[in-house]
Amino acid sequence: MKSSAWLRLLFLIVLPLAAHAQQYTDYAFGADLSFLKQAEDHGKKFKDGGVAKPGLQIFRDHGYNYIRLRICVEPVAYGLPNDLAYTIALAKQAKALGFKFVLSFHYSNAWADPTGEPTPKAWQGLAPEQLVEAIFTHTRDTIAACREAGVMPDIVGVGNEITNGFCWPVGRLPENWDNLAAMVYAGINGVDAGRGNTRRPRILLHVDHGGDVRDTKRFFDKIADYGIPYDIVGVSFYPWSHGTLVDLRANCRFIAEELQKDVVVMETGAYWKPSPYFQQSPPPFPETPEGQKQWFAAVNEVVMATPHGRGKGVFWWEPAAERDLVARGFFDDDGNALPVFEAFHAYTRPAQRVDGQFPVTTPPAALHFGPNR
Repeated sequence: MKSSAWLRLLFLIVLPLAAHAQQYTDYAFGADLSFLKQAEDHGKKFKDGGVAKPGLQIFRDHGYNYIRLRICVEPVAYGLPNDLAYTIALAKQAKALGFKFVLSFHYSNAWADPTGEPTPKAWQGLAPEQLVEAIFTHTRDTIAACREAGVMPDIVGVGNEITNGFCWPVGRLPENWDNLAAMVYAGINGVDAGRGNTRRPRILLHVDHGGDVRDTKRFFDKIADYGIPYDIVGVSFYPWSHGTLVDLRANCRFIAEELQKDVVVMETGAYWKPSPYFQQSPPPFPETPEGQKQWFAAVNEVVMATPHGRGKGVFWWEPAAERDLVARGFFDDDGNALPVFEAFHAYTRPAQRVDGQFPVTTPPAALHFGPNR
C-alpha cells in the first residue's frame, strides 16, 4: 500500500480517537479548595502516604484537574480569607500545577447560600439599578484582575446556590425575579467586560437542589423566560439534604435532555466519622473513611452516566479545611490522606503520555510506517 493510503488510514482511525479523548478532556475531577491556602498559612501539614506535601500537589497526584475558589466582596472583615489577593495567589499555585479553575462569585461579604444571601455592607441601601451596576463593576474588576495576573478562570459561577436569589432583599425570590434577572445579567456582562480579548469563560448558574427535578425546572424555566444566557447548570448534592442518588440521576437527565445544558455537581460531601445528620436514619454509605470514598465514587458514576455526554464533573466542598470541617474532609485529624482520594483512580490512572506517542495503547501493527508488505 502506498504511503498516502497509510496516511488516510491513520487519519480515519486516529481522528475519532482524538475526538473521543477531547470530548472528555474537560471532565472535572474537582474540589473547592478555598480554605486550603489558609490552612497551610496557619501551619497545617498535609500528608500522603506519611509524606508531607503541599496540599495542591496531593490532589494533583491523585488525578484532580479542577479547583474551585470562592470570591467574596469584603470577606476578611467577616472572618473569611477569600478576597481578591488571596484568591489570585491560590489560583496561581493551582495553575502552575496544571489545574483548571472555577471562580464562584459570592455576592455577599462572606457566606452566601439558599438560607442567607445578604447584600454586601457596602451595597446596602442601593436602589435596584445601582445594585446592578455595583455587581457589574465588581465582577468586571475581579475578572480583569485575574486576566492581568494570568489566572483567567475556565468557568465562572454567577452567584452561589442562587435558588432563592441573591443580594437580599432586592434580589430575593420569588417576589423579585425582575431584579434578580438584571443582577445575573450584570454578572455575566461583567465577565465579558473584564476578560478583554481572552477566551470567554463558560458561565455556570448554581442551584442547591441537586436531587429535585421540580425545583430545577421551576428555577430554570424562569431563567429561560428572561433569556439569560448560560452554559452549565451547577447543583449541590449532599446525602443529608438533597435526595437519593436516583433523584440525582433523574435531575441530571432532566438538565441534559429538557434544558439541553451541561451539568456539574458543584458541591458534595460526606463524613468519614459519625456526623449529627443521621441520628434517626442510616446514611446511604457508612460514615467511615471507606464509606466516604464510596459516596464520592457513586456520585461521580451518576454524573458520568448523564445522557448525551452532558455530565461534566464533580466537586467536593472544602476537603482541605481546618477545625470544624475536618470530619468531612479528605484528611484525618493528623493530616493524613484518606481513602476518598482513590475514588477517581479508575478514571485518572495511568496518566496519559505526553511524548507524542499514542496516549493509551500501542498502535496496531498495520499503522507502523515502513516498506509496503
